[in-house]
Amino acid sequence: MVAEYLNEVLENGNENDLLVAIGNVAKAIGMTKIAEKSGLTRPSLYKALSDGAKPQFSTIVKVLKAVGVQVTVNPISV
Repeated sequence: MVAEYLNEVLENGNENDLLVAIGNVAKAIGMTKIAEKSGLTRPSLYKALSDGAKPQFSTIVKVLKAVGVQVTVNPISV
């Protein structure tokens, strides 16, 4: 369900929408739990996933892994 939600945002939203969506997922699971699994602090998670933030890609990968999904690359039809 998480993957479907994030893929939908990737297809139809922008980068800020994706950050907000990842933040929504992390909050639903629990920021403390995500912080423990990702090795990041709760304050840094809130900051990285806030509206308008510009987190490092490595931070996003850590959070995605902590919520149980991963980044994949697929070809697009042009």
